[in-house]
Amino acid sequence: MLVERLGTSTALSPARNQRDTETVEFAQAALEAGKKEGLQLAVRARYVALAVIACLLLAINPAWDQLYYVALLGLFALIGWAQVRVGRVGVSRSELALLFCDLALLTIVIVVPNPFGTTTHWPVAMQYHFGNFIYFFVLLGGATLAYSWRTVVAVGTWTAALWAIGAAWVWWQPDRDPALTARIAEAVGSDHRLLALISPNAIGFGLRIQEIVVFLIVAVTLALAVRRSNDLLIRHAAVERERGNLARYFSPNVVTELSKHDEPLKQVRTQDVAVLFVDIVGFTAFADVRSPDEVVRTLREFHGLMEQEVFRHDGTLDKYLGDGLMATFGTPFAGPRDASNALRCAQAMIAAADGWNARRTASGEPPLRVSFGLHYGPAVLGDVGQTCLEFAVIGATVNAASRLEALTRMLDCALVASDDLVSRAKAEIGSAAEAFQPLKAREPQAVRGIQQPILIWTQPHGS
Repeated sequence: MLVERLGTSTALSPARNQRDTETVEFAQAALEAGKKEGLQLAVRARYVALAVIACLLLAINPAWDQLYYVALLGLFALIGWAQVRVGRVGVSRSELALLFCDLALLTIVIVVPNPFGTTTHWPVAMQYHFGNFIYFFVLLGGATLAYSWRTVVAVGTWTAALWAIGAAWVWWQPDRDPALTARIAEAVGSDHRLLALISPNAIGFGLRIQEIVVFLIVAVTLALAVRRSNDLLIRHAAVERERGNLARYFSPNVVTELSKHDEPLKQVRTQDVAVLFVDIVGFTAFADVRSPDEVVRTLREFHGLMEQEVFRHDGTLDKYLGDGLMATFGTPFAGPRDASNALRCAQAMIAAADGWNARRTASGEPPLRVSFGLHYGPAVLGDVGQTCLEFAVIGATVNAASRLEALTRMLDCALVASDDLVSRAKAEIGSAAEAFQPLKAREPQAVRGIQQPILIWTQPHGS
C-alpha cells in the first residue's frame, strides 16, 4: 500500500517524525475512505455485471441447464458482498482469501463442464472452445476500483497460475469420446494444424499462453493506473490537510490565494500591516473561582465569536493569547483596505461581545469586559523556527498594538486605536464612513517602546 511508502527513517528529527506521522495518519484515513468507497462502487458494478451476464447467457443459450451458471453467479455476488465487509487498507488475509476464491470459482466454472448439461459426454477440452476466458477481465476491472496496485498485479498472477493449472487438469483428463476424435482426425487427414484447431480434445496451449500473457499485460497496466490514482489521492489529501491547517489562521479567500503560490509564507519581507489585540479584562480572577470545564467552555465560546469576525473581515488569526488573541490584516498579502478591515473587525467584535454578554446575563452568568487595541505600521513577516515552523508578524507595530490594548483599562474604554491606523482607514474608505462615528480623538499618550507619545482614538463601551 502507499502508506508503506510514506514511512520515514528513524534518523529524522523528532519534530519532522511527528509531522511525517501526522501525514501518514492523514493519508491512512484518506486511503481508508477511498477504499471503502471503491469497494462499494466495485460491488455495485459487480451486481450490474452479473445481472447483464445472466441475461446474456439465457439469451445466447435459452436452455434449462444454463440455470446452473445463473446459480453460480449468485456465489460471485455473495463473494463481492463479503469483500465489502472485510475490506480495509493494508494487508487483509480475509480479503485476499475472498479474492482468490473469486478467481478459483471462475476458473472452475469455465474449465469444468456443466454437470447438468446435455454435453457431458463431450471431451473436457471442448470448454476452451467457448472463449470464456474473457470473463476474467470483469473481475480484473472490479479489482481496480477497490484495491492497491499490488493486489491488481496479484489478480493477474493468480489468474495466470489458475488458468495454467486448469489447462494441466484438462490435459490430464481421458478422452470421453475416442471414436469422435478418430473420425475428426480421419476427416482432416494430414493437416495437423487444422486438427489442433477443431479437435474436441485440443487444448490449444499456444492460445492459452497468449491469453495469459495478454491478461498479465493488461493487469500490470491497470496496476500502474491504480498506483497513479492512489498517488493523486495522497497528494489531494495532503493539499486538503494543508488547506485545513491554513483555514485555522486565514480567511477562506486568503487560503485560496495561498494555495496558488509556492510556499509564500517562507518569503521573509517587511510590509505595512494592521494589528489587533483582544483581551478579556479580569479573566484570571474569573477563572480562579470556576471549574476547568466552565473556564474552557467560556474561552471556546469567546474565541469562536472573535475568530469568526477575523475571518469575515479578511484577517489572519495570528495566535491565541490565553483569554485573548492577536489578529493581523494585510498578511500574508497586503490589501487595499487592511486598516479599515481591522477597525471594522474590532467594532464587529465589540458588538459580538455585547451580544454574548447579554446571553450570559440572561442565563445568570456574569458579563465579561473585552478590550481591543489597534495599530498600523511596518512589520517583519515570515516563518520562524528551525523544525517547527510558524508564520510570525514581528516588530514595533505589534508591540504598540499590545500596549494600546492595555491602555483601555486606564482610559475606561472598549477600544484604543492609533492615529496611524485611523488615518490609514480614512484614506481607504473616506472619513465620512460610519466606522469613525463612535471614535473620539484623545490626547497623545506615551506608549512603552515608542519614543514619542502617539495620538489615539477611543471607542467607549456599549457603542
